[in-house]
Formats: sequence, C-alpha cells, structure tokens
Amino acid sequence: MKKSFKLKGLDCANCAAKIEEHVKKLKGVENASVSFISQKMIIETNSDDEELFKKIKKVVKKEEPDVKIEEI
Repeated sequence: MKKSFKLKGLDCANCAAKIEEHVKKLKGVENASVSFISQKMIIETNSDDEELFKKIKKVVKKEEPDVKIEEI
C-alpha cells in the first residue's frame, strides 16, 4: 500500500533527505521517498496501522518542526 503526504514548508533538500532516512527506519515502512521539489512524501507499507502514521508524523515534526504534514 502506498500513502502520500504533502510536506508544507519543507525548505531544503537536506531536510528532505533527513526525513526520508528516519522514516525508512520505522518498523512497518518498506520504503519511503521524499521529494523536496514537489514537497511530497510517499510511503510504502503493508500495514494500514494508524499508529504507524502517527509515528511518521512524529518523525517529520522532530526533524523539521516547521513542516506541516497532511495526507493526500
């Protein structure tokens, strides 16, 4: 299953790389891709676990507190 998120306020490619790196480490995430240009994050997972999505949002907030994340 793929889930897409809009990352509003993402202001550098390095920040996008940090978010991608940390999200990929989460249990249940098979792959993650963050595009600085489109300000989107695509997550691949076999789970529809709401807790996993809360963890993903928490990682984004920890790495980049000013970024707003919303599912699209």
